[in-house]
Amino acid sequence: MNEIFKKQTWEITKMIPKGRVTSYGAIAKAIGFPNHSRHVGKAMGGCPGDVPAHRVISSSGILSVPEFQIKLENEGVEIENLRIKNFKNIFWNPLEEI
Repeated sequence: MNEIFKKQTWEITKMIPKGRVTSYGAIAKAIGFPNHSRHVGKAMGGCPGDVPAHRVISSSGILSVPEFQIKLENEGVEIENLRIKNFKNIFWNPLEEI
């Protein structure tokens, strides 16, 4: 995975508002690689501390990293059994909202 892909992934992720979430796939589409959601996940694994990786989840609304639950709950996101409640209401689509 190249550095440009990582930086694009991180820049989009920094735009996600507090209390909202998006998916790996939505970020992949936004940077022009719709079939690369797994690469987005890998890029998030090594992101800098100022990138809110906890706001990026699976497209089914399930947390990929259980440890992110506390951070999301601190932002007002309701979670039950690692699944985001109101997922459709708080989903941030970068293609529509940037």
